[in-house]
Amino acid sequence: MVKSNKEEFIIELQDLCKLFNLDMDKSEIEHIEVQSQNKITNDFKCCIDGTEKIYSYSYVIDQSLSDLRKKSLRKRMVKNHLYLILSKSLNKTLPWGSLTGVRPTKFARDLIEYGEMKEHLVSEVLQRDYYVSKDKAELVAAILKNQKCIIRNDNLIDLYINIPICPTRCLYCSFISSEIERVKDKVDLYIDCLIKEIEAVKEIIKNKAYIVRTIYIGGGTPSVLSAEQLDRLLNRVNFPVSEFTVECGRADTITEEKLDVLKRHNVTRLSINPQTFCEATLKRIGRKQKNIEIFNAYSKALERDFVVNMDVIAGLPGEKFGIFKRSINTLLELWPNNITVHTLSVKNGALLKDNQSLLDDKDINKMVDFAEKTLIEKGYKPYYLYRQKNQLCGLENVGYFRDDSVCIFNVDSMEETNTVIGLGAGAMSKRVFNLEHRIERQPNVKFIEDYIARIDEMIEKKKEFYK
Repeated sequence: MVKSNKEEFIIELQDLCKLFNLDMDKSEIEHIEVQSQNKITNDFKCCIDGTEKIYSYSYVIDQSLSDLRKKSLRKRMVKNHLYLILSKSLNKTLPWGSLTGVRPTKFARDLIEYGEMKEHLVSEVLQRDYYVSKDKAELVAAILKNQKCIIRNDNLIDLYINIPICPTRCLYCSFISSEIERVKDKVDLYIDCLIKEIEAVKEIIKNKAYIVRTIYIGGGTPSVLSAEQLDRLLNRVNFPVSEFTVECGRADTITEEKLDVLKRHNVTRLSINPQTFCEATLKRIGRKQKNIEIFNAYSKALERDFVVNMDVIAGLPGEKFGIFKRSINTLLELWPNNITVHTLSVKNGALLKDNQSLLDDKDINKMVDFAEKTLIEKGYKPYYLYRQKNQLCGLENVGYFRDDSVCIFNVDSMEETNTVIGLGAGAMSKRVFNLEHRIERQPNVKFIEDYIARIDEMIEKKKEFYK
């Protein structure tokens, strides 16, 4: 159990404890914060494996800072102190040190923008002040240098459209996504509602004088829609953008007819995601596609001049280092524009959560290190990074690019530099106020049936949100 007299700290402290694999039935950590003038003292009482210790740590925060900055600094100092306690007590270090949360690169960028460090000192400061490993700190520094597409402009927005439908459910998936067989009689109605929301968003864009920078249709598996359904939807998504991405993650859903529809509507980028090139693993995780389908879909996409991203996952059930290595080498033979290397995350809601005996993280660090070093040696560069809860060994997901083919939407989304209007069931809208260093979020309802029943409510809420 982790207890804190500051509710704002509790999640971060719990996350840090989980990264140390603490058995919370046998471990207890209590945090008490005491403030006197501008001095803040934090006491931690730790009972780990039956041994109780008390640690105290004091620091001073500049009272001229905004409340938001003071809150951020307090959290940072508390997490640093707890990290040092646990690292010493358990004789263990973490690759990301005291950093928790999704966006290490955004954290580093904030330090630069608030004047707390210089860009050329990113790696040094992350290692020294936050106990990040040398390899991970250097990765963050490299990514910041490669993110040349960032433009902070509150009138520049991205559109995200969600298709929460898949052919089948993968063993590791925790998304709110329905199998096509279960909702096939609702798909046309869902598209009708999406079109209604798109038309309402066009009015918002016009009234706010927004400029659409990128469009991203994700899921789920948007390519599970028929060519006719895709055409009907895309007819209404007619914004003049230079980057328009559609996820076609499952190669068994891709046909030439669908690719022609996407091309006709000015889609520029596709995600065709093998996850692995071991067909035994694909079967084990619930993906019916064959390698020949992946190769054929990729070939047809290249014939139509799409920019292509391909994903792989390190740590899939039953996979050892040799299998993962072959998947990376196969990707290099295919030479897609972008490659994203994910570390398996075992989330609540995933079927894998109840089948953890299938997991083996012994090779996971070796897999991720091999992917990074090999891809960089072959000419790819890392350009965005994010972490998820319950990733094996507390690792990360990294996107790589070649030939200046970064996905701007991925950078905007991970760095939270631009407003995103989310459409569809489960989509999240995010309004960014750059000058105020503030972000507001508004979700749509998660399930297709609820979205259809409440579409008018979703539209009214969106109009109010973007007033």
